[in-house]
Amino acid sequence: MKGKRSKTRVVSVGGVKIGGGNPIVVQSMTDTSPEDVKETLIEIRRLKNAGAELVRVAIPDKKSLEYFERITQNSPLPVIADIHFNPELAIEAMKRGAKKIRINPGNITNRNAVKRIINEARARDIPIRIGVNSGSLEKKFLKKYKHPTPEAMVESLADTVEFFEKHRFYDIVLSAKSTDPVINIEANRMLSKIFPYPIHIGLTEAGLLPEGAVWSAVALSPLLLEGIGDTIRISITGDPVREVDIAYEILSSLGLRRKRLRIIACPVCGRAEIDVEKLANEVKKRTESIKDKPLKIAVMGCVVNGPGEAKEADYGIAGGKGKGAIFKKGKIIKKSVKEEKLIDELLKIIKEDNG
Repeated sequence: MKGKRSKTRVVSVGGVKIGGGNPIVVQSMTDTSPEDVKETLIEIRRLKNAGAELVRVAIPDKKSLEYFERITQNSPLPVIADIHFNPELAIEAMKRGAKKIRINPGNITNRNAVKRIINEARARDIPIRIGVNSGSLEKKFLKKYKHPTPEAMVESLADTVEFFEKHRFYDIVLSAKSTDPVINIEANRMLSKIFPYPIHIGLTEAGLLPEGAVWSAVALSPLLLEGIGDTIRISITGDPVREVDIAYEILSSLGLRRKRLRIIACPVCGRAEIDVEKLANEVKKRTESIKDKPLKIAVMGCVVNGPGEAKEADYGIAGGKGKGAIFKKGKIIKKSVKEEKLIDELLKIIKEDNG
């Protein structure tokens, strides 16, 4: 059963609200060099078209900053600056249009420098994500716990949050990410019980597809069902647009976000008299242009049981030998359509109904 969303403070990132029961925000990160402004902006537009609401851009060095400013000026999405090691980059990124900063306590340890970041963020009304990763945990906590345990990650965050609160800065988003799904789940459960701040969730370095998608779903679904998580990123090795697609698939499967069409298809079995996989792939390809309509379309291999098994689908086709039926909400509306005309007829009906 879907859990009730936990109520946290609300943080606004360039007008996108995170926390406080707002819809879970989907974000990704560019994999282009920030020095290649044109390609970075092309990728950001692709991410936006896929449904991303925030985008993170790495600032690896001082040279990147002049290009970063051109990116923020032309980006269709609010841009988050990803900062590691050098606090000066965080301060300069805020001056050059970043709508949010991500810092890691494991590699920015000088508290005077952190105070300067806080002061700049306060002056510009920019939120900060304090992001702890199991692979870059502060040495003192790694020494204390021996391993990057959930307790070690949460204590690291608590230590930094205390410093932020001491300086009266509360525009915070928290994240505790691990490559281990179980550690990831436990750390975020602990965070949700201790802090009133919105939580960014993800399984760090999830890897290649399909494994990365599976491991991410395993790590994040229990949290989402418990109402934990206010913004999400799927960290796969590959095209970041796929991260957005996977995020929405996970959220949609749990009833938390419905932003896109879903294809339901039956598994292969001896009753099927058509190529269900081929038909389903063709339907998927030809419905990619249907945006922001949370329709369910079923592709079933059996006219006898297909419509009944997929009665929750908005539309569907069920194949027979050389022909098939088209159904809507479990009721057949066209009984005998030639196999080669099935998809054309289906799409025609969908278009007539939905414009």
